[in-house]
Amino acid sequence: MKNLSIENITRACKGTFHGDESILSQEVSGVVIDSRKVQPGYLFVAIDGERVNAHKFIPDTVKAGAMCVVSHEDLGETDFPYILVESTGQALLDIAKLYRDSFDMKVVGITGSVGKTSTKEMIASVLAQKYHVHKTLGNFNNEWGLPITIFDMPEDTEVAVLEMGVNHFGEMRRLSSVSSPDICVITNIGIAHLEFFKTREGILQEKSQMIQDMKNGGSIILNGDDDLLCKMSPVKGVAPVFFGTGSNCAFRADNIEPQGLRGTSCTITLKDGTSFDCLVPVPGIHMVSNAIAGAAVGYTLGLTASEIKAGIESLPSIPGRNHIIETDHIIILDDCYNANPISMKASIDVLNMAIGRRVAVLGNMGELGDTAEVLHAEVGTYAAQQNVDLVCGIGDLTHALVEEASRGTHTQALWFADNESFIQAIPDIIKDGDNVLVKASHGMNFPQIVHALEEL
Repeated sequence: MKNLSIENITRACKGTFHGDESILSQEVSGVVIDSRKVQPGYLFVAIDGERVNAHKFIPDTVKAGAMCVVSHEDLGETDFPYILVESTGQALLDIAKLYRDSFDMKVVGITGSVGKTSTKEMIASVLAQKYHVHKTLGNFNNEWGLPITIFDMPEDTEVAVLEMGVNHFGEMRRLSSVSSPDICVITNIGIAHLEFFKTREGILQEKSQMIQDMKNGGSIILNGDDDLLCKMSPVKGVAPVFFGTGSNCAFRADNIEPQGLRGTSCTITLKDGTSFDCLVPVPGIHMVSNAIAGAAVGYTLGLTASEIKAGIESLPSIPGRNHIIETDHIIILDDCYNANPISMKASIDVLNMAIGRRVAVLGNMGELGDTAEVLHAEVGTYAAQQNVDLVCGIGDLTHALVEEASRGTHTQALWFADNESFIQAIPDIIKDGDNVLVKASHGMNFPQIVHALEEL
């Protein structure tokens, strides 16, 4: 890997090298934290998990051909080379920073409370019309995932689209100092992770820290429809550029028309006044915001209107994120990757576009702290207001959700203790022709629900 010699790695992570110094000039061929993925020539970084000491797997990695190991435990005299560091977690970030800086490329950094991944996918789809693009893999957006994404970058990468997720103060700078974005995109400031940030202003304070690591000459692209982001002043002498539907937005959309589960049509106007009609091919009005963000980033990096349009309209769907699955009996709206009150309501809006009976299978939303019961209840009230035909709540936190949903004149609501209880009831409650939304926080393992519905 370019620039990742053992000597450079040791220097980058402020470590002490132990072993045969003849390998110091050699470059590793890969960097991993999963001992099972080690191949000959790889560097293994031993990061301990909550229950497992990764250092016990070091002998296995050596047998698999690891060139060197990074350890925060003093291994003493060994017959294999290793780098002793104070923290392997920090070393992983330091090595990723070394590799990122070896590329002559642009980096788009994305954060926000809701829509980071779908916005990342949209921006990557747009930029792929002109550049070799590398993007965050799945949900690898934390202090382990971001480095892994960077290590997987092909050497011909021209633009990296990197998602950064945080839930505690101080985490953003650890990520953004590694990614060093040229373009900073913030999707919105919602109420996810209020348990740790306490207020939306606290969330804004932490997420906007990404801009402090923006490269000179960079761009700040913010959601102008967000009541907090639209008030942001210039940072490091750079004035934000806004995207959205309001008159304050340099990149905006109008003529927004839902096209059922096919998506949403709209007209997008760019900063220079050029406009074009397009179909955002994933259902949900909120996806239009992602499309405008993609247009703003594409324009900033020199794409034409026709290239931007092509990128938006070729956006692939992702399992777990507004992914439409049509079976012989039902249509499933698979949005089960994660959930918070804002995204839950947005998914109910998407479900409402369907023709036929509408069923919402909703699970616990995590990390809401003392507000959990109230916020679950609000989702139930919203489902009833939208006249969802059947609401199925799964998990202890959805008691309040089901109770409020049942107050609706046209809404039936059922509660289930766990996934298994719901799956057993599927033949009795799901009917041919139903449109079924499946959504919950990641820990609820709702792909299990999706699979069971597919088998109906």
